[in-house]
Amino acid sequence: MARRLYAYAAERHAFSEAEAAEALGESVGAAVAELAAAHLIQPRSRPTTDGSCPDGPARMCWSAVSPQAAVARTLAPLALRVRETHDEMDRLRGRLEELLPAYEAGTDLRARGGANALELVTDPAALQDLIGELIASAESEVLTCHPGGGRSPATLEGAVVRDEAMLARGVRMRTLYQHTARYSRPTAAYVERVTALGSQVRTVGDGLMRMILVDRHTGLMEVQDDIKAALVVREPNVVEFMAQTFERTWAEAEPFNTTIGPDQARSISDELRQTIVRLLAEGLEDKVIARRLGMSERTCQRHIAEIMRAVGAKSRFQAGFLLSATAAATASAASATAATAATAAASATSAASGTPLTPHPAGAPESAAPAGTAETS
Repeated sequence: MARRLYAYAAERHAFSEAEAAEALGESVGAAVAELAAAHLIQPRSRPTTDGSCPDGPARMCWSAVSPQAAVARTLAPLALRVRETHDEMDRLRGRLEELLPAYEAGTDLRARGGANALELVTDPAALQDLIGELIASAESEVLTCHPGGGRSPATLEGAVVRDEAMLARGVRMRTLYQHTARYSRPTAAYVERVTALGSQVRTVGDGLMRMILVDRHTGLMEVQDDIKAALVVREPNVVEFMAQTFERTWAEAEPFNTTIGPDQARSISDELRQTIVRLLAEGLEDKVIARRLGMSERTCQRHIAEIMRAVGAKSRFQAGFLLSATAAATASAASATAATAATAAASATSAASGTPLTPHPAGAPESAAPAGTAETS
């Protein structure tokens, strides 16, 4: 209706609401208010000489305003606020940059004292900004470890945009998760998207530390008991240690396939069960085991109950004892088997070469030189 009324107003020098309602065949009060708020019509207190507004000078009349003029009047307050915001940004930037010399001087001092390589970041917002800056500045490679099972959809939503942009620049990316992340649909969907662009993703059962390595010169390492904080590492030797830790874990990890066959699913499930057995034998509590494997405590307790039934244990303590005894017996048997095999191999080698397994007794003569061998003086 507002468009029809504006077209009607543009054809006239002035009009009243009564005239417009009669001409357009419906009430125009709401449309008049809308056009007036947008500065597309303006009030006129007296009728024009051509006979518009016949109801008399006391009756309110309206006339059309060009869209260009309406734009200028409507946007003027916004433009003023934008200018004021820019001015405030410039002032704030200037005040902060005044501190740059002091920071650089302090950085040099810390570098001479050997303390420049580590920085603790505890503010979650500042940490996310730092991660975004590091990923945006990556030139060759980014290595990441994400323990704890699947990641939240909100986290993945922001990560996928950032990581896809990085991969599109040609930066290599390798990521490690725990096996339990395979059962997270949002995580699997994220992996499918980034691997399509060349990223590589693998999973392990236990022993994964949360960290990010960018171009092997800057690392972020998890902080104990504070998942929202991180330690920024720039010391070359520590960064190299982090990289080597990642490479060792990567070599033992399994590819994260978004479609898992029955055999692979069974293998991963067996590995998780064996890890639970090992941690249970170490005497760890359910919640600790669950946290280390990236699963819920209820799921972990279900696995533990199945393991206890399998070994015939009536308590966690008994299960841990039985599992420890079984592990020790298995290790002892393996050691004995290896020793037997080594002895048999040595015997076979000795028989083939004619060399006795035991040394000659003291004072016993050495065997004569083989025929055809010349003695040297």
